[in-house]
Amino acid sequence: MYIDKRLQVSSDQALTASAASTDVIDLGSDRDIGPGEPMWLVVAVKEALGGTTPTIKVEIETDDNVNFSSAAKIAASPTFSGAAAFPAGKMVVIPMPYENERYLRAYFTLGGTSPTAKVDAFFTNQEPRSWMAVPDAL
Repeated sequence: MYIDKRLQVSSDQALTASAASTDVIDLGSDRDIGPGEPMWLVVAVKEALGGTTPTIKVEIETDDNVNFSSAAKIAASPTFSGAAAFPAGKMVVIPMPYENERYLRAYFTLGGTSPTAKVDAFFTNQEPRSWMAVPDAL
């Protein structure tokens, strides 16, 4: 699978507590990116959710400043509980709403005792249902 590096917000991001994605997308101005072509946030699970009674929820956040001091959550996945619900190889797909501000990122909310996971996350306009996760190694 090819990923546009400019639309990638997490690359092999190790999660051990609730955290924002390591990268942010700057749209250049405070503008809605839709309506138009549909977009999605895709989260590819690299290492399954671990810990004691772990949970994870993925959200899309937007803000008018790069520090996300007044971030708004504009879309979210359901909450996944345990490794069986969030295994390696799973792809979580969240549709991108039409309204947003200048900056975009993913936010991962973890719960439970000592939760862990590793993910890649990126925005795309490619139809997610036709994808299949494959190991890195071009």
